[in-house]
Amino acid sequence: MQLYNNLSAKERAELIEKAGKDRLTISFYKYAKIGNVEIFRNHMFIAWNELDVLGRIYVANEGINAQLSVPADNFQNFKMHLDTITFLENVRLNIAVEHDNFAFLKLKVKVRQKIVADGLNDDTFDVTDKGVHVDAEKFNELIEDPNTVLVDMRNHYESEIGHFKNAITPDVDTFRESLDLIEADLKAHKEDKNLVMYCTGGIRCEKASAYYKHKGFKNVYQLEGGIINYVRQIEANRLENKFLGKNFVFDQRRSERISDDIIANCHQCGQPADMHTNCANEACHLLFIQCDDCKEKMENCCSSSCMEINRLPYDQQKALRKGQGNSNDIFKKGRADHLPYKKDLRNIFDTFQKKA
Repeated sequence: MQLYNNLSAKERAELIEKAGKDRLTISFYKYAKIGNVEIFRNHMFIAWNELDVLGRIYVANEGINAQLSVPADNFQNFKMHLDTITFLENVRLNIAVEHDNFAFLKLKVKVRQKIVADGLNDDTFDVTDKGVHVDAEKFNELIEDPNTVLVDMRNHYESEIGHFKNAITPDVDTFRESLDLIEADLKAHKEDKNLVMYCTGGIRCEKASAYYKHKGFKNVYQLEGGIINYVRQIEANRLENKFLGKNFVFDQRRSERISDDIIANCHQCGQPADMHTNCANEACHLLFIQCDDCKEKMENCCSSSCMEINRLPYDQQKALRKGQGNSNDIFKKGRADHLPYKKDLRNIFDTFQKKA
């Protein structure tokens, strides 16, 4: 019985192209108490592999977090399978704004300690005791209220290319960094402000909403379904779009355009740009923002040294990497020192504190 992916990305891409079928890009999550996670994981893999589902799925005792693609003609069977699982029946599915048949090239269902790493070790914290979910219309009303503090629960490289207007965008590399930072800066307003949060699909701000309720915040809200669901609602209901720029996504597409605004800059030349690229040098692979001109000039690389290495024959590149770990720069997501126009580090709560 097959329980793991056994095709390379190249082999899978060839099969997708040969099949000629449109695929839907979908994400969903659900916090729930799962007993035997390994058995649950194997069950999901077997069922989804038969439906030609591809993607990255994490399961843990606290629930499931899935980002995947499925052939459009298998969608109803996929949905029917989800509905056979008690806690996933009628789960909200976030259908991508833009689809790419090659967004995922493998099916990976992995057991994790948590579906969202939070660094917390508190047995009294109940992740299911979440804040109030609001739809796009209510969200638009709340964020115009002067008594509201709007917080982006994503990381700096996500909010750099797109965010809601007037949102606080924490200057963090990981979700776990943001939890204590936000609490510390907003602790004086636990009772007198509306704390409204959003993220890509809802999973991070749902955990955050439960955490801040646990920490004593009285008026805690989250955008239901995140940015992905917000876009669908404003289009369907003809609401005002208050999101600026692009929504960062964690697959081969890297982003979806939500508005025509370009709010970021090329990290190499400073010109307006909002397209992320991974440095072509496999020993670097830094994620950074690069405009089309720099992409051509620098050959998809983040520096001249990386460009020189990338021009070498593959065997020589491989020999240079032997015994070397990946550069720590890959975790900086565009903050490497050699990028002259990287995002400035600053206290993201300065503006709010001045207003308060």
